[in-house]
Amino acid sequence: MTTTSTNPAIPAGVPGTETETPPRQPHIWQFIRAGGVDQVVFRSGEDIARIAELDQKLWVALACPTRGIDFDPRTLDLIDSDGDGRVRPPEVIAACLWACERLRSADVLLAGGGTLSLDDLDNTGSPGSDLAREGRRILDLLGKKDANTLTLADISDRGEWLASMRFNGDGVVTPETAGDDALRATIEEAMRTHGSTPDRHESRPGLDRARAEAFMAEAKAVHDWYAKGDEEALLPLGERTLAATESMRAVAAKVDDFFARCRVAAYDVQAVAALNPSADAYDALSSHTLDVGAPPIAELPLAPVTPSRSLPLQGTSLNPAWTDAMAVFARDAVASLLGERDALEEEQWQALRRRLAPCEAWIEARPANALAGLSRDRVAALLVTRDALLALIAEDEAAEHHNRLLVDLEKLLRLQRDLRVLLHNFVSFKAFYQREGAIFQAGTLYLDGRSCELTVQVQDTARHAALAGLAKTCLAYCDCTRQGQKMSIVAAFTAGDVDFLFAGRNGVFYDRQGRDWDATITKLIENPTSVAQAFFAPYKKFVRLVEEQVAKRAAASEAGSQSALQSLAGRVATADQAAAPDASKPPARPGVTPAASRIDVGTVAAIGVALGSISAVLVGIFGKFIDLGQWIPVALAGIVIAISGPSMLIAWLKLRQRSLGPILDASGWAINGRMKVNVRLGGLLSQTARVPPGAKRIAADPYRERHGLAGVLAAVCIVGVGVVLAWRMDWLDDRLPPRLQHGTTISGQ
Repeated sequence: MTTTSTNPAIPAGVPGTETETPPRQPHIWQFIRAGGVDQVVFRSGEDIARIAELDQKLWVALACPTRGIDFDPRTLDLIDSDGDGRVRPPEVIAACLWACERLRSADVLLAGGGTLSLDDLDNTGSPGSDLAREGRRILDLLGKKDANTLTLADISDRGEWLASMRFNGDGVVTPETAGDDALRATIEEAMRTHGSTPDRHESRPGLDRARAEAFMAEAKAVHDWYAKGDEEALLPLGERTLAATESMRAVAAKVDDFFARCRVAAYDVQAVAALNPSADAYDALSSHTLDVGAPPIAELPLAPVTPSRSLPLQGTSLNPAWTDAMAVFARDAVASLLGERDALEEEQWQALRRRLAPCEAWIEARPANALAGLSRDRVAALLVTRDALLALIAEDEAAEHHNRLLVDLEKLLRLQRDLRVLLHNFVSFKAFYQREGAIFQAGTLYLDGRSCELTVQVQDTARHAALAGLAKTCLAYCDCTRQGQKMSIVAAFTAGDVDFLFAGRNGVFYDRQGRDWDATITKLIENPTSVAQAFFAPYKKFVRLVEEQVAKRAAASEAGSQSALQSLAGRVATADQAAAPDASKPPARPGVTPAASRIDVGTVAAIGVALGSISAVLVGIFGKFIDLGQWIPVALAGIVIAISGPSMLIAWLKLRQRSLGPILDASGWAINGRMKVNVRLGGLLSQTARVPPGAKRIAADPYRERHGLAGVLAAVCIVGVGVVLAWRMDWLDDRLPPRLQHGTTISGQ
């Protein structure tokens, strides 16, 4: 039987793509519904092995950050193949398939624990077989020859141990790695001239292959240059030729300059004065403290310029700045090739140049590298250690194969421990909806008599709040501090009231490690937490408005009283200072009172009429209300609905839209569905304070409110209204005398 290739990159029906493999049956997935979203359930290793077949539209999350969540960052870094700090579905799928390819059974990934038996590894072929052999090797090195189980702790400790070994696989050898003094000296010389590379262990400086090969290449170039100097044509004076040539090269420019000046002077005697230093030049020198080696003196000609003059090799007529160099030249070059003499003719100078020209060309061909200054014997000694140095580096590089297997073992152990947790917090939100502690939950906030479990770490409060406000959830942003450390969180209040939540209120935050932090609210996004809370919200707002208005009027009255008291106190204090009568005013007639303090009778009458009208309106409304009879409860219910209904409707709509998605999206996640937080779940995520079951209050509150006369009057009013209502509803007719019964009519009417 032949089937079409399952490779999506190869079109179906192309010749040569037929295989003998039977078609793969579709995988049967199992789902649960939570938060209004279908979420896959991982019940077997086959679910993990075939996760690539699960439609990504059914994934709860499509991306999550590698930092700021309660998950091992090292595991996330191993999954994050592109290193961008975010994990996406292709990387999760690749991690699942990578782990399944190296295990006999994918069910091991559901066990967790970070422990693997060597029998769990697929040792029938690569790559699982390589990991099994490496695991056996590590256990043997750790002295666990009888053990067959590998733990994450074994791998972690082994990694540190390998890093500190002589060969750790990084391809960098240090002077301490060398086995003899000669090789150690070569490594130190190479590090001095070509720099160093940090070793994997403790970042000690060492030498890698690239630097070692470059160093040996330069040593070989210098060695070859020295070998060319063995030719007889290059060394007419034998070993002294090199010294003679160097002495000649030191003065060649100045000697050529002297003879050129003399030839120009011979051409025209009038040029002699111009070719020698002028009086002004000497005047400039005389104004400073002279040093015979100073540059201005060294720039003067070697000797006074005259037509057809020979160059003195010594004496007072020689430029004092060049006396030592000319003495060395006369000793090493002139005396050796031309014999002892006090002066040098131009023809003799040219002959000497020709004799030393091959050696000069050889010197100019010296390699221009960091090793050019080393002696021939030292360069030869370095080359002797070349093979040993490269072999040492190769031996260190060979250990890298074990290090790669070690990293693979660590990755496999971490996936065995953490992959199931990641899937339950990425592909589905099982950990959140079963309240097992989702990786995005930062901890628990205790504040305002509540514990809030839905807390998320925040990097930028303002940026987070701009998106998280769409969650239709009451959110409190808090700054948390502990022993000099600081972090920001956002806590969702999903139950209870929000009357006493405001910026500046303090609480305590416990992170996932159980550490306590001081928490202070810095920003609040208000939203309803329940329909019941929305029912009382209008009345609470009305009471707050009344209280605010009363407080304003009381403050205004108190300010007026204080002003009046100040005026009275001023008059009392100056009562003994009688004011002189004003001559411009007529004297007051006896028995006459000033008219300024009179009360207008018309104003009083108008106030009385207004109060009477208001009373009549109130009595009329109350009468109409009483006339409703048995419909009074319906009217009361209508009034309540008219006041609380809009608030309850808005709260109901917002609670239906309350979602976890915007909160996580603002934290760097990519949530694929509307992860709803209904009232029941909200009540579990924000639990209010309650006395434990079975507890008893052994004493009354000594500081409870005592209403006194006001409470009695309120109770009397309520009873009175109830009695009138019962009379109007004819509920008391059978208990009242006939003349008081509501249904009784006066005879004759």
